[in-house]
Amino acid sequence: MDDPRVAQWSPVCAAIAALLAPHAEVVLHDPERDEVLAIWNPMSGREPGDPSLLGELDGLTPSPSGVYGPYEKLLADGRRLSSVSAVVTDAGGRPSAVLCVNVDRTPLDQAAALLTAFAAPVAERPEALFEHDWTERVAETVGAFVRERRRPPERLTREDRLAVLAELDRLGVFGVRRAVPVVARALRVSRSTVYTLLSDLRNTP
Repeated sequence: MDDPRVAQWSPVCAAIAALLAPHAEVVLHDPERDEVLAIWNPMSGREPGDPSLLGELDGLTPSPSGVYGPYEKLLADGRRLSSVSAVVTDAGGRPSAVLCVNVDRTPLDQAAALLTAFAAPVAERPEALFEHDWTERVAETVGAFVRERRRPPERLTREDRLAVLAELDRLGVFGVRRAVPVVARALRVSRSTVYTLLSDLRNTP
């Protein structure tokens, strides 16, 4: 005889399994009998009627939503899973079933490793290719100050901007024609602001 809990929750479980297929299994457990009621897209080799091995629900730290996780699990073949469990209650508020979703992290881990390897520099930059690219120097100098001060360019203080301009001046950037508009864009200020700051910088004893 079909369990009414399976009939009730089957559409939800099937929908989750379909959305995350083939990378997730969805399991509905009977907490009282500690056995699997139903399973969708099985990855762990379990079947309905197998032991759930959930442990006592009374030992759980209460969760206002009844949801626990995501937490990590491991399959026997070494695959890592991100899992979340929800305790489903009946009309009287008693635990009726436990719904677990186990997502195979392997594709995510592989994608993360690929992106990390793709984005990471593997060799030093050939300076000969960039030694005449003064716009690169502007971007690097402003970017270094932004990272150091931990604030975006438009929020740099007057003292910060003077320090940036002093460094750019030391690098000879302002000896290049049309440098001021490029610096102004990098600092997100007007050209007149850059000219004023440069004047103050050079008139400082």
